[in-house]
Amino acid sequence: MEYDSKTCYQAVKSRDPRFDGRFFTAVVSTGIFCRPVCPAITPQQKNCQFFDNAAAAMQAGFRPCLRCRPEAAPGGPAWNGVSTTVGRALRLINEGALDTGSVDDLADRLGVGERHLRRLFVEHVGVGPKAVAQTRRVLFAKKLVNETALPLTDIALAAGFGSIRRFNSTFQKIYARPPRELRRMNEVDANSDGAGLTLKLSVRPPYDGSLLIGFLQTRAIPGVETVSDNSYWRTIAINKQQGILEVRHDPEGRHLKVKVSLADTSHLQTVIERSRRLFDIDADSTAINALLCHDPLLAKSIKARPGLRIPGAWDTFEIAVRAVLGQQVSVAAARTFAGRLAAAYGTPLKNPNGSGLVHLFPTAEALAEADLSGIGLTKRRVETLRGLCRAFADDDLGLDVSSGLEETQARLTALSGIGPWTAQYIAMRALGEPDAFPTGDLGLLNACKAMGKEMSARELDQRAENWRPWRAYAAMHLWAMLPPQKRKAKR
Repeated sequence: MEYDSKTCYQAVKSRDPRFDGRFFTAVVSTGIFCRPVCPAITPQQKNCQFFDNAAAAMQAGFRPCLRCRPEAAPGGPAWNGVSTTVGRALRLINEGALDTGSVDDLADRLGVGERHLRRLFVEHVGVGPKAVAQTRRVLFAKKLVNETALPLTDIALAAGFGSIRRFNSTFQKIYARPPRELRRMNEVDANSDGAGLTLKLSVRPPYDGSLLIGFLQTRAIPGVETVSDNSYWRTIAINKQQGILEVRHDPEGRHLKVKVSLADTSHLQTVIERSRRLFDIDADSTAINALLCHDPLLAKSIKARPGLRIPGAWDTFEIAVRAVLGQQVSVAAARTFAGRLAAAYGTPLKNPNGSGLVHLFPTAEALAEADLSGIGLTKRRVETLRGLCRAFADDDLGLDVSSGLEETQARLTALSGIGPWTAQYIAMRALGEPDAFPTGDLGLLNACKAMGKEMSARELDQRAENWRPWRAYAAMHLWAMLPPQKRKAKR
């Protein structure tokens, strides 16, 4: 555990929001576990037990509190300190790996034995993979019960339960009451405008949503994305189901409102997980800043931007294409190329809503067979792009969060025209690798020069070794420090 019991109890007594999601308090006398910010009367310390995560508390037999709603807490940074293998496993579980597959399948994807994976989970998380997956299902279902008007059958399916019977029995066992009774506490009137489905996602402070929105705005693909001062819209497709995603940032930085317009709600949890990664809401900025602030090159930016996050990606293939389009050109040029590709080869949206979102980003299959000569790219860039698209269309790369950073780079750089910069940028944004570092990036070198620390790419790489395992966040700080006239040069 990151904190001792005395520190945890003091946080509970003061209801300190900085500790929300970092641990949970289980009360022996009631059998309930709560967030540190729970408004209930503070229990006596002798009756409290503290757990790193909700899964461990539930495994120990405690029920989630109905007042503070543990399912509404920010994503737990407890995951951030675990081993690399467990960290990737947790992300795969969050993406639904155990909804349709077994622990054996999960272990195979990670390249380890099933028994070894279970041992790692018990050591680092306190419970096994199945218990984590079960907690994920229950808490997500509870969130849908409280915050939406979805039929309970749809909620059971969206949360990964195999049947409504299993859904009901699980809720009865954990909450001591059926879902229908819990629905009386719903917030649907407060969070629904009648079009689409809206959920609140708590963010871990400090969180600089404006900076992230600005990054996305300068790179928004016409027809696919629209960005305003505090909102992001884009077209999405999951299993051939078209829809629109809207994410609004709370100006106070406490949560995001994610609105999903998608006919098939069975993939809702996938949409929410991708949204969390797109806006990097679970990053532990406190821990990241504590390490990076020791370097004078970064200290000023960290003080000015303590809530800086890494803009993620909706789709791995899309960001890979955008990375290739951005090779050796300005941000504006890369955006223009992406817009031309989307307009020429993206699937038209069946029901455009008049917001300017009119088509999906092209698929790998469509671009692999497309005539790209009219986009404005060089012949060499066309060849690189075509090879990348073929690799994705044929599923030769197998890129997902189970791949390590080195393996990801090796697979990508095996393709003609893709070097370490492109591979690291893809890993950084599409796969959420916190230690990815786009080596040789001109913007990073220019930022150092502007700070009075001119250095070569090799020298910067050597300095970046001190920033592990948060080199991606260091890169974002350097980009943010670029003078305005150079900020749009590359990436």
